Amino acid sequence: MCGAPVQGQNLPAGVDAEKETVITGKVVSDAGSPVGGAFVRLLDSTGEFTAEVVASGSGDFRFFAAPGTWTVRALSASGNGDASVSPESAGIHEVTITVSK
Repeated sequence: MCGAPVQGQNLPAGVDAEKETVITGKVVSDAGSPVGGAFVRLLDSTGEFTAEVVASGSGDFRFFAAPGTWTVRALSASGNGDASVSPESAGIHEVTITVSK
């Protein structure tokens, strides 16, 4: 079992969203159902791997990153999918990744 912290839309206590750049979101199927257990990867603007978390049972994930252009990729038994996000400053930046085979 993975030792990754529980992911979700609520930020942990002590995180200041005005100072941190947070990329958060949900992995969903083509039908819009949450996809739990997906491996969610954060790739930088050159496509290089930066980080990975496992989506919660409700498909939620979260990364702390720097402003810039990012690709968020989900890999699961239900399929794979990508989404782009380009936070320009601190704050919470939401993205939905739809996976399909």
